[in-house]
Amino acid sequence: MDPVRGAFRRRARRPALRAALAMVCATAALVAAGPADAADASAPPRVEVEIPGPEQGGDAGSGHVLVPSAGSPAKSAGRLTEAERSADGQVTKIIDNGSTADRLDVVVIGDGYTAAELPRFHADAEQKWAEVAAVEPYTTYRGLFNVWTVDAVSRETGVSGDPDPATVRDTALGSYFWCDGIERLLCIDQPKVDAYVAKAPAADLVIVLANSAKYGGAGYNEPSATLGYEGISTASAGHPKSGQVAIHETGHSLGKLADEYFYPGVPEYEKYTGPEPVESNSSGLPADRMAAQRAKWYRWLGEQSPDGGTVGAYEGGNYYVTGLYRPTDNSLMRVLGKPFNLPGVESMIAGFYQHAKIATPLTPTDRTLRLGHTAKVAVPQLAGADGRQLAVRWYLDGRELRRLEGRTQVSVAELWLFDLRTHRLSVTAEDRTPSVRDPKTARTLRSTVEWKVRL
Repeated sequence: MDPVRGAFRRRARRPALRAALAMVCATAALVAAGPADAADASAPPRVEVEIPGPEQGGDAGSGHVLVPSAGSPAKSAGRLTEAERSADGQVTKIIDNGSTADRLDVVVIGDGYTAAELPRFHADAEQKWAEVAAVEPYTTYRGLFNVWTVDAVSRETGVSGDPDPATVRDTALGSYFWCDGIERLLCIDQPKVDAYVAKAPAADLVIVLANSAKYGGAGYNEPSATLGYEGISTASAGHPKSGQVAIHETGHSLGKLADEYFYPGVPEYEKYTGPEPVESNSSGLPADRMAAQRAKWYRWLGEQSPDGGTVGAYEGGNYYVTGLYRPTDNSLMRVLGKPFNLPGVESMIAGFYQHAKIATPLTPTDRTLRLGHTAKVAVPQLAGADGRQLAVRWYLDGRELRRLEGRTQVSVAELWLFDLRTHRLSVTAEDRTPSVRDPKTARTLRSTVEWKVRL
């Protein structure tokens, strides 16, 4: 890649520079087009995407680029047959862990699968989710997730750009490699994807699987203002590294984490001189100042991290060679195949709890429970290697009933009510994970359900 062109791509991540770049590009286009085209300001909307690192390299990503949100010009779409139309848009819940209101809902859509290939798409979706769920903290918290598939019927097998740029296929989502001239960048027609996402009951995260074994992917990490999802990850269903690409992108969308890789030799990325970054895993403070100021990941300094090594302040990250620090040398936010580091795990858990509640009432809360009724709550099971489970505690009028600790259902008769007043019965599920050390985050790891009860 031309270093200058690459630098423009990377700068596009920052809003002010992105706007400036758009203005420069628009001006250049008008100058090149001449007066006859100067009045045409109807440029198609563009969206920022992250480029995965090279297949044989170590970096998880290699910058950002603005691409058309509606994808590239594609082959004219053929009409689906009646049988294909009946299969198109079918929704299946392949992982069911409870109500969409209380779970983090992942929607998986395939592209380049014909109607006859939908069973393979479902198998691919289950396999790709298994790859995600094998990485912490997804493993421990997989009970917080529902996973849905939405069938998108394509007229042709495979996607555009596979095996070469000249290959154009008629597919439901318009997926294509060689996006912006980059072979491994797998882009989509986002409005078409959104039309299928809207068919699912809820969407907090979207994964698009291309029916391909070619290496590639992309991260669309801007939240949807209309559908509510945090981002879209694209990946090849048949490539062994594609699951890692998708997980890295969820580090941005769910964890709000910065990239931890950087660009040696690229002008303007040699040294960072700006304000303190907002991302939890990027800082301008070396370890001693971080500890002194009790800032960023200071609570984890000196701890052994699952990605190898000790949590400290390693210079280089968030694209800059110097001036910014990352928590560890080689986490998943820098290198595919590595785990999240300890601060990254904490941020991911915080992101999970933005969408998931861990106490779901099974007994309606909109009526008073009387003698003979039972208050029931669903609490997800954790799947961590340490065997730790959520703490469940019951309260009557704010006073804890310790004898009921750990229960998920309690009858009104067990409350020993001796008057005719209406009382408050509540249950709180709390996650006391040692993976979260920030008290502000820890306060979000609990859910409470309340009923009115009386004799």
